[in-house]
Amino acid sequence: MPSKRKVAKYKLKTHKATSKRFGITGSGKIVRTKGGKAHLRRKKSQRVKALFGEMVAVQGKSYIKRIRRLAPHMKP
Repeated sequence: MPSKRKVAKYKLKTHKATSKRFGITGSGKIVRTKGGKAHLRRKKSQRVKALFGEMVAVQGKSYIKRIRRLAPHMKP
């Protein structure tokens, strides 16, 4: 009696750059950090520099769909 061969399923791999740039909150929203905080900060006010630390929710269904596809295993 021949043995049945198992059909291998493909593994979903996480896009590492996406997983490093984005995060998920406890409620399931995708958040990102703000750009422009690497250099040229001496000219900016204290208030603006403090706002750079905040995470911002990603807007747009197409962006959210793409991020979820690139990083399917991303956890909050």
